[in-house]
Amino acid sequence: MTRSDVGRDTSSAWLLVTQREVVVRALNKSFVVGLLVSLGLIAGLMAFFTWQGSRAETFTVAVEASDTAAAATVAAAAAAARAAADEAEESGGPGAERVEVMVLEVTGDDAARAALEDETADAWLSGGDAGWTLTTLRQPDLELVGLLTATVREEVVAENATAAGTSPEELTAGSELATESLDGDALDPGLIYLTSFVLAFLFFMGAVGSGAMIAGSVIEEKQSRLVEIIATAVPLRHVLAGKILGSSVIALAQNLLFGVVGLAGISFTPWAQALPALSASMVWFVVFFTVGFVAVAALYAVAGALASRTEDLQATTTPLMLLLMGIYVITFSADGVLERVLSFVPVASIVSMPVRVLSGDAQWWEPVVSLLLLVAFAVGAVLVSERAYRGALLQTGGRLTWRQALRAEA
Repeated sequence: MTRSDVGRDTSSAWLLVTQREVVVRALNKSFVVGLLVSLGLIAGLMAFFTWQGSRAETFTVAVEASDTAAAATVAAAAAAARAAADEAEESGGPGAERVEVMVLEVTGDDAARAALEDETADAWLSGGDAGWTLTTLRQPDLELVGLLTATVREEVVAENATAAGTSPEELTAGSELATESLDGDALDPGLIYLTSFVLAFLFFMGAVGSGAMIAGSVIEEKQSRLVEIIATAVPLRHVLAGKILGSSVIALAQNLLFGVVGLAGISFTPWAQALPALSASMVWFVVFFTVGFVAVAALYAVAGALASRTEDLQATTTPLMLLLMGIYVITFSADGVLERVLSFVPVASIVSMPVRVLSGDAQWWEPVVSLLLLVAFAVGAVLVSERAYRGALLQTGGRLTWRQALRAEA
């Protein structure tokens, strides 16, 4: 190929660099192993939540064989627990944990105490003219106490109503407490918090992992002086564009894969009803991440160009890593006004705005405005990074600063 042929082909040089970056990264053994491990962790987490939502907690309540009232009360409590679990499962919300209550008949108080001591029974229910008593070996389970308390109250009210010649409905008329929610579609705060943590983690791992790969690729070519050969045939801005696009493709594909596996796993958990909202939030995250990572990748490429040896990478990439770590920590723990502010701050908005979309706190125009701000930031970061990259890439002899790179002749 003649020099004139090279000149004619430089218009698509960025595409060749992009393809090379994608292929090299996809065939990297450590990357593939890390990807498989991450997918395994996500699948395991989803399996845990599925098990957690479907498991049943069993309580065994001892009653004296002659105490038919206590036995009937425990049976009624068991029926109420099954009805509550069925209703929760129909609503599809989290917390649809099934509670089972079983009756253990014993003879005499000593047998009941023995059942508690050897943990054959979790509690001992006894009734009398003076009232009801629930005895346990240690601190009683609050869920069991609440269930039996409600059941005992219903039984006693029914008996008192019969004795008074009336009905339980007449005695309790007007005592019901109705509940209503201003936002009936509001999601569980625990789910929103978990989602914010997951998105922040995906952002941090994707940005730092792929960014480090870019910086390592740049310094490897620079230290081997391969970049000097490349620079004679390909404009450096094409090299930078190819590295940014190639790494962005890999990072985006990785997060898409994580998102698909995660959403598929959620469909088997008690949070399945929130799947549409979670999917919408994930779409916004992917869009924001795609734009924001372009800026992060450009900055990491400059960090690689500022170094002259592989040993210099730690110094040139540490500020970026600390910045991304700070964003990771603050975004998943932010709430209220701070979260609203962060949702418009470039890079931090990659996590904060999708979380606000999920919670329903964002108006329709807010993600659009936030995305435009992120696009403007990404364009500015790429332009500045391109100038610093060209100024630092061919400089050897020591680690450079951003100021030196921007002032150097490119």
